[in-house]
Formats: sequence, C-alpha cells, structure tokens
Amino acid sequence: MVSERRTLLRFLPYLWPAERPDLRIRIAAAMALVLASKGVILLMPFAYKAAVDTMSADGGPAESALWVAIAMVVAYSGARFGGTLFDNMRNTVFEKVGQNAATEFSMDVFRHMHRLSLRFHLDRRTGALTRIIERGTKSIDSMLYFLLFNIAPTVLELAVVCGIFWVKLGPPAVAAMLGAVAAYIIFTQKVTEWRQALRRQMVDHDNHAAQRAVDSLLNYETVKYFNAEKIEAENYDRAVSTYRDSAVKSENSLALLNVGQALITNLTMAGAMAFTVWGWRQGRMTVGDLVLVNTLLMQLFRPLDALGWVYRSIKQGLIDMEEMFRLIDTEAEIEDRPRARPLKVAGGEIAFRDVVFRYEADRTILHGLSFTVPAGGTVAIVGESGAGKSTLSRILYRFYEIESGSVSIDGQDIADVTQDSLRAAIGIVPQDTVLFNDTIGYNIAYGRAGATRAEIEAAAEAAQIHDFILSLPQGYDTLVGERGLKLSGGEKQRVALARTMLKNPPILILDEATSALDSRTEQAIQASLREVEKGRTSLVIAHRLSTITDSDEILVMSAGRIVERGTHNALLSRRGLYADMWARQQAEAEAV
Repeated sequence: MVSERRTLLRFLPYLWPAERPDLRIRIAAAMALVLASKGVILLMPFAYKAAVDTMSADGGPAESALWVAIAMVVAYSGARFGGTLFDNMRNTVFEKVGQNAATEFSMDVFRHMHRLSLRFHLDRRTGALTRIIERGTKSIDSMLYFLLFNIAPTVLELAVVCGIFWVKLGPPAVAAMLGAVAAYIIFTQKVTEWRQALRRQMVDHDNHAAQRAVDSLLNYETVKYFNAEKIEAENYDRAVSTYRDSAVKSENSLALLNVGQALITNLTMAGAMAFTVWGWRQGRMTVGDLVLVNTLLMQLFRPLDALGWVYRSIKQGLIDMEEMFRLIDTEAEIEDRPRARPLKVAGGEIAFRDVVFRYEADRTILHGLSFTVPAGGTVAIVGESGAGKSTLSRILYRFYEIESGSVSIDGQDIADVTQDSLRAAIGIVPQDTVLFNDTIGYNIAYGRAGATRAEIEAAAEAAQIHDFILSLPQGYDTLVGERGLKLSGGEKQRVALARTMLKNPPILILDEATSALDSRTEQAIQASLREVEKGRTSLVIAHRLSTITDSDEILVMSAGRIVERGTHNALLSRRGLYADMWARQQAEAEAV
C-alpha cells in the first residue's frame, strides 16, 4: 500500500501540470460534469417513483394524474439521457488531459532510457523493456478514468443513497447497507490480492515469451545459418505454454470473485426490497418506494459490480506504472559533473594516461594504457581479437567510466566536459553497423540534423555508395529493413561511412571501418578516408594491416597492453608481433 500510494503521489504532477492552466481548467470542467451527471442520475429514481405512485393512486386514472404520470416518465427519460450526455461530455473534455499525462510520462521514460549507460542496455532485454513501457503507458489513461470517474462518483453516490435510506428506511437499513458494501469491498480486496500473485506470475511469463520471440527474430539470419528453426520453435513453445498455464489459473480465479460479488449484491438487494415490502404492508410505504429503493440500489451496485474489475485494473495499472518509475529511478552510470563545460576542440589531440578499465570487478581489460594521438594525426590500433581495441572507442565516447588514469582531448579531461559536446566532436564508423528501419536517405542524414539533399548525396558519393543508391527503384527512399537487413554488410558499412562523413567531426574513429568491403571497394574507400582524415585527428582500429600502413603511428595491443609501437616499416624491421601478423596476412592474401 505504501508503494502504491507513493506511485500515485509521484504521478499527480503529470495529472495536474503546473505549466498547463488549460489542462487544469479541463479537469475542473470534467469534475463539474461528473457532479451534474450524478445529480440527474440520483433524481431519476424519484421521477420513476412519482410516476408509479400516481398510476397506483386510488380513484382511477384522473386526467390530471395522467399528465403527472406522463410528466414523470418524460423526466425519468430525460434524466437517463442527461446522465449519458454529461458522461460523454466529461470524456470529451478530459480526453486531452489523460492523453497528455500518458504522453509526458512515456516521454520522460524514453528520454531517461537514452541517458542510461551502455552497460544497462547490454544487461536488459529490449523486448522486456518495450513491454514495460507499453503496458505502463496504456495503464495511465484507463487508471485516471477509474479513479476520477468511477471510484470518486461511486463514493459520492453511496453517501447520497445512505441519506435517502436514512429518511425512507431508517438507521438500521443504512447500517445493513453499509455492512454489505464493506463486506463487498473487503471480499473484493482479499480475492484480488490473491489474484495479483497469479497475475504477476502471468506477466513474468508473458515477458519471457516476448523476449524469446524478439531475440529469435532479431537473430533471424543466425537461426537460418544453423538450421535452428525447430529449436527456436520448441523454445518459444515452452515459453508460451508456461504463459498459457499461468493465464488459465489467473482467469479461472476470476470466477470465484464474480460469484462472491454477485452473492453479496443480490442478498443486499433482496433484503432491502423485502424490508420495503414489509413497510408497504404496514402502510408506511408506497409501491413507488419499492421502485425507488430498487432503482437506487441498481444504480449503486452497477459501479460496485464493476469494482472488482476496477480495483484489479487500478492495481495492475499501479504495478505497470511502478515498473516505469523504477526505470526512471535507475541511476545513470555516466553523468555530467556539476561544473562540466562544453568541450572546446582546437587541434583534437587525444591522450590516454595510465588508463585502467574493467567491465567486471574481476576482469581487467586495460592495464595502465598510455598513448597520444597528435592533433591532425592518425594512429592505428591493431592486435588479436579480445585485446581491448574496441574498448578504447567506448571509453573515448564516455560510454563507461575508467577506473583510474585519464583521457583528455586538447588537454581537457573528458570526465570534466559535457557528454553532448564530447560526442558531437567525435564521429565513428563502427565494425557492427546497425541502421534504422527507415530509408537510406534517412540513415545517412542521421549524421547531421538539417542536412540538405545535396549534402547527403555528396556524403554518399564520398563513401562510394551514391551510384548504388541511384540504381535502386526508390533511390534514397529505399527502406533498409530491420537493422538494415535488406543491405549487404558492405553496403551497410558504406552507409555508415556516409553518415559519419556528413557529420564532419574534428575527431574520427574508424573501428574496422572497411572490414565488410571487397578489395576493390576498400581501395576506393581508403582513398576517400584519407581525404576525410586530412586535418582531423583519427584513431583507426584495424584488422587488415594493409589499410593502416601509412599511419603516423601503429600501436600493437595484446591482453589490454601496448606491446609494440612505431611506424609500419619500423615495426616490420623489429620482427615482433606486428611483423608476424603482417606475414600471416600476406600469406593469406597470396593464397587467395
């Protein structure tokens, strides 16, 4: 209860935004319409009673009595229509408020997701994350309606009905009705709490099934490579079968709740109406009073009949919202320091000083690494797989905090500058290129917001992909598919090159930037890259040593340490690790 109350209190600013007086006016108008709706609905049974009493009066249907009865019937019908009219006007007025609250809430979560570290996103499954946001957003609007337009009006109506019963039936009847309502609420709460455990289990299994499906579809090619369709189907079948069993338990428990609620409500109505009939037998009540009591109880129990569903929906909505707040409360591993300033790039010199870094506490990746990339120079990093080469680019982008040492650009420690300015100054062509499921033009233009079509095409020409794009039926409007799967590895890499060229950053990182290209295309791209690298500070992470022979300096890494450094010719003459790597690659090239 404490966590649920805290969740509601945290959500209130979204419902009552201080900077939106127009939405506050809408909320006030909606509540006024709620009162108007309840007013006409509570008057409706009295019109019904008056019509019945007039028709059942002794002396036969006199002319005046006929018109009174007709007037009461018209008033009854008008009240019914008025209730529907006010309810729908309320919905119309409030709709913008609810949608705005849901939108602002989901946007806050979305922005926070992008502020969280790479470590968080590598640890969390995308399918489960999107389901949490989806369920939380959907629950907001419906929960607002339940709280404001179901629970609150029902409490008001209960108070008015108690007053009417006090006058018509006396205090004992009021006490009996309140006892029945209390029993109904307690029963509903207890059973719903029991069902919540089943519901949570069902949601967990639903998340797991969604994760299996998303992971399998994202790795579609891998599944095909290993003929693993049957294995994936079996894994998914186990996941959805577990979800099915949980869902069956959850839905079957609903039958017990419905039967118990129906028993309490019908016993209450039977008792109240029997008491009214007894009063009529004694001459203290009329036939219209029976109609009045019956109508009032029907109106009261109509929302109470839905109380179990409303309570469950609110509880589930609070759970879903709590999950979203838990995401918001997840602290970002990388934050700008209180006095962080924008990075000012003059020449773009990069300096690593005694950098120690580990992903996990017991696994050190970099052991006191030190090197400098001079302003406007090109330094290449080579080494066996797992040596820690790609980790350097992640540290330079400040995706992770280093354990000790420092990384600076033009003498400015990257930990002391804003992340936005740091990342704006760096462009990267990653080894694993991931594209948005949009057009080729959109993916290239992602390099710089507001780029013109001519600038996009110029970047594509520099990346040697312009002619290929023009050969496609839709040209730059061609969709690349999920994660760019409609393009080959080389085509995706050239799109990534064009995107970075369009960004035009002072610092360039090439992480195996041509690994997916054929030899002819690679030579053409290398010529373009040399032009791009002019006047820029470039850090090249390479596997093919032939692409970095003209680098100002080559660093050879092994197990997180720099074991050799120098120019291409100097390293060959040393006959060390670099020379061995060069000899192996040359032998492989000759064999091909």
